[in-house]
Amino acid sequence: MTTDLHGTTVALLATDGVERVELEQPRGALHGAGARTEVISPHTGEINARQMDIDPAGTLTVDRTVADASADDYDALVLPGGAMNPDQLRTDPDAVDFAREFMQAGKPVAAICHGPVTLAEADVIRGRRLTSWPSIRTDLRNAGAEVVEEEVVIDGNLVTSRGFPDDFAPFCAALVQQVAKARTPQPA
Repeated sequence: MTTDLHGTTVALLATDGVERVELEQPRGALHGAGARTEVISPHTGEINARQMDIDPAGTLTVDRTVADASADDYDALVLPGGAMNPDQLRTDPDAVDFAREFMQAGKPVAAICHGPVTLAEADVIRGRRLTSWPSIRTDLRNAGAEVVEEEVVIDGNLVTSRGFPDDFAPFCAALVQQVAKARTPQPA
């Protein structure tokens, strides 16, 4: 299967407190495969990134607000973590609806670290197998997910990762492969 993603556009849903590396690593992998990406956020302008959840790590430009975006405009969704970022997104109805649209459409969704919390809020992980940062696993189980301790888990259209430094390369590879697979007609 080719991993040429030219002609695809991937949404990166994030807000203030996003873990910079968890947005930039997947974005770089997608760009390297030819995809376009857009940062989608509840507010315009820039979002404040973090390193290790504590240290400021600069800003990232917002391309479009989530209120003005639709899953129909994108081929896939990435949900980066950091503790603050998904905790804020889960309280934004437009962000929750946006994530739900991708899952319901069967489009690739990749969530790393705390990112799956938004999917739990959207009530779309019941019966799904996934992984995450250890501190949110009880939340995910309570939302009906089967949570496992693995660097990357693929369950249908959903790719998840714990977010440990060694997990980035396999997570990014799985993301690119899933987006490429979604573009390739599957045998009946």
